[in-house]
Amino acid sequence: METLYYLKMLVKDFHSVVIATLDEKGRPETRVIDMMLYDEQGLYFLTAKGKNFYHQLQNQGYISLSGTRDKRAVRFDGFVRNIGQEKLAEIFTENPYMAQIYPDGTRQALEVFQIYQGRGEYFDISNPSHIERDDFNLGEAALRQLGYSVGPDCTGCQKCLSVCPQQCILIRQDGRVFIDRHHCLNCGYCAAICPIQAIQK
Repeated sequence: METLYYLKMLVKDFHSVVIATLDEKGRPETRVIDMMLYDEQGLYFLTAKGKNFYHQLQNQGYISLSGTRDKRAVRFDGFVRNIGQEKLAEIFTENPYMAQIYPDGTRQALEVFQIYQGRGEYFDISNPSHIERDDFNLGEAALRQLGYSVGPDCTGCQKCLSVCPQQCILIRQDGRVFIDRHHCLNCGYCAAICPIQAIQK
């Protein structure tokens, strides 16, 4: 799927996600934040200038977030920047409940942040016997493919097939195997049983 599909999911389907930053002692600190808008340039949310969260975002410029609903999840790590009150009016239009939290005259307390670059992962266990996963990137972040792969040393013994809980290890015409990473749990059992360590993370 395209990155915009997952950004839309975070805004429209999940909306409230958990975001982690670091506190003043370098320990993880989480809070639930509403994702307000998305476009091809990123994902947008806001916070008040007086909050610790605001200062952490300003100082660190990096977040990790997770959203989940109906056994589907999106995880994302990336860079964030303050864009002031740009898109603030659009956020209030698209999220009318915000006008009750911050009525006219009080919105100056808010500033908008844009998540503009990073990498994410989608995970769907709504059909437990056939899970779905995907990787996506935003901005200039390189796309990473997580999980396990079968190297050229594979002898085709197929021991890994017998232990794969999702049966996502397939046989090629030459008898060697490969892993369909879009259905892989990343449990690592195949790598553990491979007699020649041809399967690597």
